[in-house]
Parts: sequence; C-alpha cells; structure tokens
Amino acid sequence: MTLSRLTAGTALTLLLMGVGSNAKAVAPEGSPNPAIVTESGPLKGLISPSIRKFLGIPYAAPPLAERRWTPPRPYGRWHGVFQATQFGNSCPQRNFFGTLSGDEDCLSLNVYTPGFRKNEHKHHGLPVMVWIHGGSLTEGSGGLYDPTPLVEKGGVIVVTINYRLGVLGFLAHPALDAEGHLNANYGLMDQQFALKWVRRNIAAFGGDPRRVTIFGESAGGYSVYSHLASPTAARLFHRAIAQSGAYDSFQSYQQRTLPLAVAEIGGTAFATAIGCDNQTTQCLRTTSATALVTAQPGIVYPAIDGTVLTQTPGAALASGQFNRVPVMSGSNYDEWRLYVALGYDYVGAPLTDAGYPTAVASFIGLPLADPFVQFVLFLYPLINYPPPPGVVSAPLALGAVGTDVVFSCPGRKAARSLSQYVPTYAYEFNDANAPLNFGLVPASFPLGSYHAAEIQYLLNIGGTPAPFTASQQQLSDTMIGYWTRFAKTGNPNSLGAPAWSPYNTATDRFQSLVPPTPTGTSNFDTDHKCSSFWDTF
Repeated sequence: MTLSRLTAGTALTLLLMGVGSNAKAVAPEGSPNPAIVTESGPLKGLISPSIRKFLGIPYAAPPLAERRWTPPRPYGRWHGVFQATQFGNSCPQRNFFGTLSGDEDCLSLNVYTPGFRKNEHKHHGLPVMVWIHGGSLTEGSGGLYDPTPLVEKGGVIVVTINYRLGVLGFLAHPALDAEGHLNANYGLMDQQFALKWVRRNIAAFGGDPRRVTIFGESAGGYSVYSHLASPTAARLFHRAIAQSGAYDSFQSYQQRTLPLAVAEIGGTAFATAIGCDNQTTQCLRTTSATALVTAQPGIVYPAIDGTVLTQTPGAALASGQFNRVPVMSGSNYDEWRLYVALGYDYVGAPLTDAGYPTAVASFIGLPLADPFVQFVLFLYPLINYPPPPGVVSAPLALGAVGTDVVFSCPGRKAARSLSQYVPTYAYEFNDANAPLNFGLVPASFPLGSYHAAEIQYLLNIGGTPAPFTASQQQLSDTMIGYWTRFAKTGNPNSLGAPAWSPYNTATDRFQSLVPPTPTGTSNFDTDHKCSSFWDTF
C-alpha cells in the first residue's frame, strides 16, 4: 500500500465482515407510537419504555433514471400513515469481498428519541445529533449504527442518514457538469438535504432545530470538515464533531480533493472503462448501478465544484473561511494498526521484522534506497517499539508511521486551524485494549486503539453493545457525557466529569480518552513527530 493510495474509512468499511452494510431492522418490544406529522405526512415508529425509533424515513426523492447524478429533490407526500419500522435500503456499494448490495432508492434517515417522559419537551426541545457514517465514501449505511447509548444516557435525539456513495455520489464528468445543476458532490448534497429535513421536521419528534450537531467518523469525519468548509451548509448545524476525519487536505502531502476540471479527467476515464466511450449522459445513466459500483475505485473524494465546496476543508479552516461553530475533533492513538492487519495478517502474510524496511518503502511509495525512506526508518526504528511476548515489532512500528502520517498530524493541524477562530476541543482516543468490532478477528499483534475503535464507546455497532470491562464502561459513559454535553451547550464539560480544556496552540493540549478516567496531555506533538517532521512537508 503506497502513500498515494492512503485512505481513511477503508478499515471501517472493509471490515463490515460480520455485520454487513445492509442491516435489517428488528422491532423492539412495545407498540407503535402515535402518529407524528412530518412534511410528507404522518408516520409511526417503534416504541419501548426508554427509546423510540423511527426508521427508514425518506428525506429525498429516489435518485433514479434521469435523477441519477442530480441534486436531491423533495420526496413529496406519501399516502396514509408511513410505517417507519424498518431501515431503508443501503445505497449501492461493494464490500471487501466483492459482494454487491444496496439500491439507488436509498435516501432515507432514522430518528431515535428518548422514550416519553413527563414534561420531556417543555421549553425548546432536545438537542439533535446527526451521525454521518464512514466508509471511504463508498460503503456503509446509517442503519449499521445504533445510537441507543447516546439517546438513553445522554438525553438527546440522534438521526442517522444514508447518502449516495462511490461514483453514484461523487462523479465529476464534463457531460453531467454541463447540465446546469450543482456538480460532482451529490453525496455531500444529500447530507445537507438531510440536515434541511431535520431543520424542518425535527420539532415534531421533540427536537430543537436550533441545536443540531453533526458528527461522524473517518469518511463521516471528513464529511464534517467538508460541511464546515461548505458555503451551502451555512446555518444547517450549530456544532460539529469530527472523528478521525482529517485524512485529506490538511497536509501538503495529502491533497486529493481536486478542482472540478481535474476531477472530470478521472470521470472521463471512468466512463470509458464502463463502456461509455461516447461520454454521453444517456450512456452513463442507463448503465446499471451494479456495473458502476463494480468498476469504481476503492475510495472517492469530493471535488472543488465552486459552490458546495469552493476550497478544500484544510484551506478553509486555515483561512477562517468556514462555518464558525464550536468543534470537537480527534483521532485514535493506534489508527494505522488496523490497516497493517488488513494488508498483512488478514491476507495470510503477517509482517516480519525482516520485512519492515520494504513495508515502509511500499507505504511511502518510494524505493527502499531513497533517502527519505531511510530517514523514516531512522525515525521509527524497531527498537523503539518493544512488542509483547510472542509478537514482533514491525507491525507496531509500521502502525506508528501510518498513524502519524495519515491521521495524527493532519488532525492536529485541523485543531490548530480551528482554534484560531472557534472553541475547539481536541482529543486522542487511547484504550490499548479496545474490544474488536466490525467482525474483526485477532491479528498477530495487538490492534490497540485501532481505526474506528472509539465508535463502540458511543454507539452500538450492528445493534450489539461492546463487551466492556468495568473501566472501559466508565470511559464509555464519560465519552457519552462529553459528546452529548457538547451537543447541548457547545462545551463538553460538566460537573463530575474530568475537565477538558479547550485546545490552543500555546499549550497544545489534547484530552487523552484513556480508561477509566480521561486526562489532559501535552505530549501529542512529540509522540507523533508532527512539528519535528511531518508538518515540514
């Protein structure tokens, strides 16, 4: 895996092995809610004593036929009472094993609210958190993530959404872009359309449309940064939480969010690859979704289209030209170890110490003899990564290289930019014994606080609570308190919780989310060799 092919969100989506991205709803015990009236008509969901679920609600018209690769449009009205009791379709996608799933009629969302309580909704309603799932912008679905812990313990409403993925959500092509509508970033447009639906309808569910927090992990976190940068997302949200999402545009060596004209070159090549040599919209729109998804690359990026995105997220945050709301942002201490497992252990070829130099060269994308590769090997020697008994050092060392390059230093750069303009709270998730999830199996080395490991401390993945120890449960409860308190007030702090200082460049202080009790630390920069090395490029 070369540096030019680095991706975030891949691990999360590639490892939907045991869960699947096309989850089915399982109705909790209880009877349907009284009908709630939305702009499209009344609906009923599922009710239990502690939570109410409204699943598979269409928020936009199906983007089918001539509506493929056009901005989302209103759904209109349904007939009768909509039974919001099962998840909608996932959007077309292909998993790690090449299995295809999903349907283009996929623009739905799910609303989770606390159960009925006396005087629950007096004043202005409950704060709302909108979860944007990860998956390299090519995989995943909102239904995979059950926000019951946030809803029940945090007293918030959570909305999870589907949005167009892969080339169906992020294709720039000259013929499409000449049609006179907004271009290329259809998946981001879907996310913003869902936020507009929330603004118009969430009060009917007991929510406060003036307290909306967007949050997401990996590609979802990158989407959060994109909405911070997007002029068309102005006033659609009031706080933002980006988890492991600063993997593009924050460092000079990570610039894959391209101008529209450059992205169109790739779109033209893609059209040729699927047999549309004539480059017509008719050919593109009559090609099956299966053929499109089969041919698409493993990761996609938005384009700088001039309207939805006028500049990269990194540039927007650095210049202060972004939607200025309070932000929480962070990453995990061992993010890249999961990618090491994907590239070596899970394909039957565990990395050895002898293979470490070649692995670093492959990661960087330069010959082993190149002076830059040799300097990286000098900075990350195997001796600095003593393994547990029976384990070799190489996966731990390579994991540190990848974590620093792809996630940690770009994430710190994002926090430094944000903190110049808005209240910013920076964290690093650091549970070295985080439970394996997403169908992961043990590797030949400990995965530590791997990419996406923190999600299970906030949401139930696939509807199943994580098997926490007592100290991990304490950390989970503290994180839920941080996340939901931030959604309520724009500040994660509350009485009884470990204090979390706002980030500023002078102290460079991160909140280390370590079990059982988070604590503030100032060694992030030295741990990850940011200002001393990676930030110099």
